[in-house]
Amino acid sequence: MITSTRRVSPDKSEVRIAFSLDQDSELKDVEESAPSFPDLEHRLQPVSPCSSLRESVQVYRDHCRMAKEFHQVKQEISLLEDRKRELLAELVEDELVAVEMACLEDEFRVLSEENATLLNVHTERAQQLETLSSTNRNQTSQDSSST
Repeated sequence: MITSTRRVSPDKSEVRIAFSLDQDSELKDVEESAPSFPDLEHRLQPVSPCSSLRESVQVYRDHCRMAKEFHQVKQEISLLEDRKRELLAELVEDELVAVEMACLEDEFRVLSEENATLLNVHTERAQQLETLSSTNRNQTSQDSSST
């Protein structure tokens, strides 16, 4: 706070003038904090306010608030883009697994059909063997009886 007492003229009483360079502590805070916004283009950086005008200070504060919000949104976008990349990588991996599963299902179907065919052939051959064995036994027993 600066105080000055002056006499304007010899016939007038003294005039006391008091003013403060720190009229509003908020103005001082605004100037001292002077935040930096590296992700804003130079032309979009907040400009220090004219501390004697409340409206200028308010515009500056609003500008700083919006710049902070912009920075936060930019960070959120970056995080979401990272997550998007992760999800896309998972999707590609899932698609590869799905293709592999389809191939394995096809292979399983083919092998199952082949297995069924082999089981049928085995059953037929077992029946033929049984028939031949029976026929062979009958012939052996007939040969033994005839001698």
